[in-house]
Amino acid sequence: MKRRSFIQGGLALLLMSRGLTAIAAGVAEAQYEITRTEAEWRALLSDFEYEVMREEATERAYSSPLNDEKREGIFHCKGCDLALYDSNTKYDSGTGWPSFYDSLPNAVATKEDRSWFVTRTEVHCRRCGSHLGHIFEDGPAPTGLRHCINGVALTFVARDA
Repeated sequence: MKRRSFIQGGLALLLMSRGLTAIAAGVAEAQYEITRTEAEWRALLSDFEYEVMREEATERAYSSPLNDEKREGIFHCKGCDLALYDSNTKYDSGTGWPSFYDSLPNAVATKEDRSWFVTRTEVHCRRCGSHLGHIFEDGPAPTGLRHCINGVALTFVARDA
């Protein structure tokens, strides 16, 4: 009988924690200027874009054509078209993802990410909350930061366009 009670109690705690997580996610979602339902996001994004931008997945290294983008321009959020990164801050980090040493002012926000048994800094669009990638402290001057970004979360607008 004690074993059954233990299992039922554990299941109840699990379900309660998932519910609280969903409530917290709902509160966090409401803080963004642009909010969409899951159905609206799925209609806007491909399945893989949705996985990366809304479920915090990561694209394969060297899979994004934006990793090799060399033209002058601005990289925008694919979820809401907010300008995020200037090409002048882009550099080849050798990691296989588009990398920048800084974002445009008031473009991105961060939060602590404790997945993969390590603490990292997640970067997301400050306007719609879309997951972009992570920030590491191994970048070039002047910031010493590397914004390691999933190309699938970005669109590029050339300056001459």
